[in-house]
Amino acid sequence: MLLRRLPLQLLKLRPISTQLPSKLPIVTRSYTIMTTERKITDWVPKDSKTGEFNRLASTFRHQISRTSSDLPPESNRYHLYVSYACPWAHRTLIVRALKGLEKHISVSVVHWHMGPSGWRFGEEGEGEEIQKAPEPNTGAKFMRDIYNTVEGYDGRFTVPLLWDKKMNRIVNNESSEIIRMFYEEFDDILPEEKRGNSYYKEEDRQRIDEFNGWVYETVNNGVYKSGFATTQEAYEKAVISLFSSLDKIEAILRESSGPYIFGSSLTEADIRLYPTIIRFDPVYVQHFKTNLKMIRHDYPNIEKWLRHLYWDIPAFRETTNFEHIKKHYTKSHPQINPHGITPLGPVPDILPKNA
Repeated sequence: MLLRRLPLQLLKLRPISTQLPSKLPIVTRSYTIMTTERKITDWVPKDSKTGEFNRLASTFRHQISRTSSDLPPESNRYHLYVSYACPWAHRTLIVRALKGLEKHISVSVVHWHMGPSGWRFGEEGEGEEIQKAPEPNTGAKFMRDIYNTVEGYDGRFTVPLLWDKKMNRIVNNESSEIIRMFYEEFDDILPEEKRGNSYYKEEDRQRIDEFNGWVYETVNNGVYKSGFATTQEAYEKAVISLFSSLDKIEAILRESSGPYIFGSSLTEADIRLYPTIIRFDPVYVQHFKTNLKMIRHDYPNIEKWLRHLYWDIPAFRETTNFEHIKKHYTKSHPQINPHGITPLGPVPDILPKNA
């Protein structure tokens, strides 16, 4: 049985921590279902004159903190809902693995197919890695059931979503904030070697924020602006900006003193870029028509960076599921691919380390 619906105002637990910079780009999801008349396939309103895809902001923005009495970091209190297909959810899985939080923050993976009712939990026989319905925390069959435990909620039913199992409430559904909670707030329950915020150090924050800002607008979100555009003008504007930024990233990596965006240390800039680039050749090139170039053929420094992350750091490889990625996009967007045909290539999904 589903939890009773809680009034939205009762979930206003505490403000977002002031340690998050005011310039932080708001990273929202492309997997949207509206509870109003707008349909899931209406990524761009049918009456839009520009044909441009515009992303809406996330709703739940509460902060787990060691200084919080409402949301303290406790082992096995919080649960993360994700899709392996979703790039925004992917970044939370990467950081959870990098920080060694697997034993402390449990995870449910939705089915790769998103139908008219949105993300759903699986049924028996649909794959071991998929959370089966009814979902044990709430009794939900769909992600929308979890969101609808909040009385008066009339927004989007997205992943990732962080859930408080102790108080039976939604904590946060903004991926850029969830990963920063994971950086340090749980350090008191982690072994010494996993403590410390090495991905968003104080001295690196300005350049990370600046990089994230234009990468989010033109690359992370740029592929969606290209794929969901409903006019030629909107599509071309997005694609040109996307490849201009990829050219810029290629130059940055060419001049980098190490294997990462900013040299020898892995940072949030790498973590947030990876989910888009790993999906680029297998999905975005054909499905979103971002086909001016391919990563593996035209961007040698991005390709080298990508293969290093995937093959050398388990947190990236083990959270990347190409089957979910390719099937989700090609079979969940009937307005783009009405017959749901999943292309066989490129082969392989990612090239070997030393190819």
